[in-house]
Amino acid sequence: MHMHQMSTHKILRNLIPVHLMRMHGKVRGMKAESALVGRWRELATCYNTVACALDRALQEVHGLSMSEYETLDRLVDQDCEKRRMQDIAAAMYLSQSALSRTVARLEKHGYVQRGLCDTDRRGVFVEITDAGRRCHADARDTHVKILAEHLSD
Repeated sequence: MHMHQMSTHKILRNLIPVHLMRMHGKVRGMKAESALVGRWRELATCYNTVACALDRALQEVHGLSMSEYETLDRLVDQDCEKRRMQDIAAAMYLSQSALSRTVARLEKHGYVQRGLCDTDRRGVFVEITDAGRRCHADARDTHVKILAEHLSD
């Protein structure tokens, strides 16, 4: 009997520190998780603040949405004549359908033109026009100004 009590005592004595260590690890894990979630929320808030400011300024001054400007920017930055729609979508935060609507608006204003791929009729290319280059050049200062206001140290 005495031996059984000792075993139980040893087991309990050893379990308590293990239990406390597990609790401490969970608390540490919870703190790390909380910090991670907090950091994500800060990042999302920062993005939303900058995106709203960009959208507002680009719309007021140049008649462009942020998505329209970003699409033109991707075409200009690639320094190529034309780009496949799916490549632009992959480089941006827009879905294929949202990009298609954005490109349709840009096309309506004469800033881009669409065409089918010669080798793959399912592929659609987007090409920036001279008017699109001018619009992008005009809006670039506004874009950089808003980024500097919100992201500079």
